[in-house]
Order: sequence, then structure tokens, then C-alpha cells
Amino acid sequence: MNNFHTALIFFLGFVSFNLFQVSVASVVSTGDFNKDFFVIWSPTHVNTSADGHTRTLKLDQESGAGFASNQKFLFGQIDMQIKLVPGHSAGTVLAYYLTSDQPNRDEIDIEFLGNISGEPYILQTNIYANGSDNREERIHLWFDPTKDFHTYSILWNLHQIVIMVDTIPVRLYRNHADKGAAFPRWQPMSLKVTLWNGDEWATRGGQDKINWTKGPFIASFRDYKIDACVWKRNPRFCRAASPANWWNQYKFSSLTSIQRRWFKWVRKYHMIYDYCQDNERFQNNFPRECFFPKY
Repeated sequence: MNNFHTALIFFLGFVSFNLFQVSVASVVSTGDFNKDFFVIWSPTHVNTSADGHTRTLKLDQESGAGFASNQKFLFGQIDMQIKLVPGHSAGTVLAYYLTSDQPNRDEIDIEFLGNISGEPYILQTNIYANGSDNREERIHLWFDPTKDFHTYSILWNLHQIVIMVDTIPVRLYRNHADKGAAFPRWQPMSLKVTLWNGDEWATRGGQDKINWTKGPFIASFRDYKIDACVWKRNPRFCRAASPANWWNQYKFSSLTSIQRRWFKWVRKYHMIYDYCQDNERFQNNFPRECFFPKY
């Protein structure tokens, strides 16, 4: 075998290996909570159906509960159908989030803040980037999230973070790292879900405490999908815009025209707090991303 053939075989092998690495980067989840997640807190308060397809978390005076994904991811989309704690849920917090669990952590937070009976839930979102947060936005949902399951999604790619409710974008955080605004783009993150007592701050700034006589408080989960780049200690594969890593492709680099209309509708009719408009808090020293276009 001459040197040309040897080099050609080596090159083809190298290409095949890298294509294989890219192709296995993306995972479509099993749909079985027992296979894709582990319990991180109070297993007696976590109940999973026999087939693994549905799960509940319980909060009572003894404990809350939580679970986390077995894998860590760098970019992708997460969908989870959730039915929130019904009735008098003041002081309860259901957190559904991606986190790197590092001192300078990155995190994409969705938190559902309970309320007294008859008053609406608050959906709070927040972004940690390189250890800094203070990027809260709050909305009221346009439906009762305790009556039925709804799909809550996180799309995270090189260009943007989009948080969606039943495919409607409710939060957008663009990658303006080139302009000095921090963006989560290097650290892999795991998915976590927790139900806990947040009555020191969650409802009317902590004025409404948990009424334990209304408990136990139970939230339900089903039909999740994790389509994301599994962390293999090589960010190059996760940052590639390959067919497997569909979320990094150009058409997902910004909102579509229809998504923009929905996003404007949410902000106009359902937003109740935007950190980029809180001058009392920031004293004209707003985070850098507040000065750049939303999309």
C-alpha cells in the first residue's frame, strides 16, 4: 500500500469518526422518567407510574422533592408537560431549569410561583450567565395551569435562549456576547425539577405563607422530550450546526415572524415585571443586554 492510499484511509477514518461523534451528540429521550432522571431529593415524595411515563412531586411540612437528568447537555431543546399545584398554592415554588452547578454557573430558570385560591400563578424566568443573574421577568399565564397539562419548553442554542409555553415564546435572551453581555455558551447543564417551600419571597414578596392545612401540594409531569447535545467533554461537537444539532442551524437563530407576533402579545398583555425596566433597582445601570434588540 503506497503512502497516498494510507493517507486516504486515515483521512476517511478521521472524517467517519467525527461524523459519528456529531451524529451521536443528539439524544431523543426515552420518555421514561426512571431511565432519564434520578431522584435528588426526598424519594418518598416522588411518585412515578409503573410505565415510567408520568411522575408527581409532593410538598408537605416534612419535605419537598426533586429530580435531575442523568446526562448533561450543551444546547438543544427540552419540552415537559406540567400540571401545577391546584387550589391554594401560595408560597409553593415549582422550579424547572437547566443548570451547570458551577460557582460561576450558567442557568436557565423557569419558576412557577403559587398563589392564594382564585389568584393567578406567576411564571418567573431568569438567566444566569457566568455566575451573574438578576435577569428576572414575570408574566401571568393566559390559562389556568392547574386544570390541565401544558408544554413548557426551553430552546437553547448558539444564538438565543427561547422559553415557550405551548410553543408560544414568553422569554427571549439573545447572544450578545460579542458586545459584552454574558451568554451561557460553554458550560454543559443538567435538567432539574424541584418543588419546594419558597414562602419567604415567592407570593407577594413573602406576605402570603404556605397554608399547610391545604396540603399536600402535588405537581404532575408527563410527555417530556429531551433533544439535546449530550456532553462528551468536547464542545466542538455540540457547537456544530450539523443535521443532528438542528437547533444550531440558521433558521433557529431568531424568532420567526409568527413567533415575534406572539412574543409581542405576551409582553403587551401578560408581562408584569421586566428587569430591563426596573430603574429603581438598577439606578440607570442596567445590564448590557437591556440596550440591545430583543430579536
